[in-house]
Amino acid sequence: MSTMELDPKYDHYDYPTTAPVAKPGHPGHLTEAQQAQVHQLRMMLETEGYTKRLDTLTLLRFLRARKFDVNLSKKMFVDCEKWRKTLTYAGQPLKLDGRTINLDEEVSEWDKDGSFKKKVSKWYPQYYHKTDKDGRPVYIEQLGKIDITAMKNEGIEYEHMLVNLAVEYEKMADPRLPACSRKAGQLLETSCTIMDFNGVGFGNARQVFGYIQEASGMSQNYYPERLGRMYLINTNWLFTGVWRMIRPLLDPVTVEKIHVLGGNYQKELLSQIPAENLPKEFGGTCQCEGGCEFSNAGPWCDPEYARPAWWEKKDDVIENKPTEIGSGEGAAASGTATAEEGAGATAPAQATA
Repeated sequence: MSTMELDPKYDHYDYPTTAPVAKPGHPGHLTEAQQAQVHQLRMMLETEGYTKRLDTLTLLRFLRARKFDVNLSKKMFVDCEKWRKTLTYAGQPLKLDGRTINLDEEVSEWDKDGSFKKKVSKWYPQYYHKTDKDGRPVYIEQLGKIDITAMKNEGIEYEHMLVNLAVEYEKMADPRLPACSRKAGQLLETSCTIMDFNGVGFGNARQVFGYIQEASGMSQNYYPERLGRMYLINTNWLFTGVWRMIRPLLDPVTVEKIHVLGGNYQKELLSQIPAENLPKEFGGTCQCEGGCEFSNAGPWCDPEYARPAWWEKKDDVIENKPTEIGSGEGAAASGTATAEEGAGATAPAQATA
């Protein structure tokens, strides 16, 4: 019998926790062995002193990403936590204005006034906009407009782009997905992505594919099981050649989610995204005042479904007594691990794909 036990210490969700499709290993559809693997992974991480992101939904995503191999899932989780403490670029600590970036601290401070988004949108529009027919957030990137040189002239470095990408992943995980789940009445853990290649050619292909490589690495390594559907539109022969090379390297489950559509994409997009939710330039009817890329429209802005994200809460903590955990790498320096609450404990679970 498939079910899912929630842990009272970490699982304080205020949205549905059962996946809409009854796939083995997905929330609400666990075998006894899979439930035991969740407990085992959590216990191993607690023993090493970790307190954040030990909620069931987060641990399940790491377990699914590693085919429920507990040791491999643990390694992936630990590597992710190390990365969150100090973001990296090209294998080295990423620095902005001489400082390293701790993602848990940065997410609540990043681009509070929206000026970064407004500036970067001129040379790289990327935004969340409403939902698809399954209720998932729709994410749009217009890769053909990337102009790294112009951004550098405005003081926007590659490092800024990667931090922004990480923060957007955090905000998709919370508050966007919980709000979408509340509205849909079922658990939603993934997004629907549109990657527009219109304008990508020889002149900018290297910087476009270089950025995609970095973004894909971040997604696969640190945000597992977050891709629902991906539509690659306006792809040309140049992309087709690259796709032929990289497709065999991808997990078949991932390949199934990616749809390469070329220029005749409107019909398939509209089969997944309601016309009123799809920007007009992609074949829909939506024309948000001030531009869809700046509207941030979606359930996460609707008072009926929106709730404060984990990173907006500063007063919740999880405390593991010394008798409960060891003094491993995740433990606090004092010997008693007391950590400010992160996603997935008393706040809605936030993801780390």
